[in-house]
Amino acid sequence: MSQEPMRYSREELMEFQEIIQEKLNNAKKEVAFIKETLSRRNDSGTDNTASSAKVLEDGADTAEKESLNQLASRQLKFIQQLENALIRIRNGSYGICIATGKLIPKERLRAVPHTQHSIEAKLQRRD
Repeated sequence: MSQEPMRYSREELMEFQEIIQEKLNNAKKEVAFIKETLSRRNDSGTDNTASSAKVLEDGADTAEKESLNQLASRQLKFIQQLENALIRIRNGSYGICIATGKLIPKERLRAVPHTQHSIEAKLQRRD
């Protein structure tokens, strides 16, 4: 009976690192775009004409800004999770489920490279 490996090989970790780095670059571009969009909105919102159309427009603009801020917040959290995953690759703990101590399957890590839980552990947490 062959024993399950306890860690991923250096080559496997390099593959995950590339996946994470690409997701990290994309997430950072997304945040930069959101910040630029919000900045442009703030710059163009200096006209203080009081009309009912303007009030409706301001309400929609506020809702959109709120939505963009929430999106940026989620992206920043995602970036932090990806950066933490890169740290785990460097310190040798990447790909090991923090609940079960077993290796997280490669398929799951390719889909969710920042995860620290196997599917089994994630499902148990929901109960």
